[in-house]
Amino acid sequence: MAKSKETFGKKEIEKKKQKKRKDKAERKEMRKADKEPGKSLEDMIMYVDENGNLTSVKPDPTKRVKINAEDIELGVPNRPAHDPLRKGRITFFDDAKGYGFITDRDNDERIFVHATAAEEVLRINDKVTFEKGRGPKGPIAVNVQKVKL
Repeated sequence: MAKSKETFGKKEIEKKKQKKRKDKAERKEMRKADKEPGKSLEDMIMYVDENGNLTSVKPDPTKRVKINAEDIELGVPNRPAHDPLRKGRITFFDDAKGYGFITDRDNDERIFVHATAAEEVLRINDKVTFEKGRGPKGPIAVNVQKVKL
C-alpha cells in the first residue's frame, strides 16, 4: 500500500485548524471563568444623571428638571428671520452674454447674476442690492437693484 503524501501546504492548513480549535476552547473557558453567578438585577441597572451620563448611583430627585412635552420641537427648527436683502458689487459682467458675478459685501461670496434678474443695465463696479436664490448650479442673485448714490 502506498503512503499518503502530506505536503507542506496540507500540514500548514491542519496547524491553523488546530490553533483555531485551541483558541476557541480558551475563549470558552475565559467566558466561564468571568461569569459571576448570582449577579442581581439591581447590580446590572444603570441610571442616567442630570447631565445625561450613565451612572450606577441613583440620581438625586431634587436636581430633576421638569420638561413640558409642548416645548419639545420635532423636526428641523425654523430658521431665524433675517434681512433677505444683501448688498454687493458687480465684479464681472459680460454684456454680450448677459451674465456676470456679484461679490457679496458681507462674506465675499461670488454669486451668479443674469441680466434678466435686473431691471437696469448692469456694469462692472456697480453697487447693488439683491436677494440670494437657488439656481441649478448654485446660488444666484434675484431682484437686483442698483444702489443710487
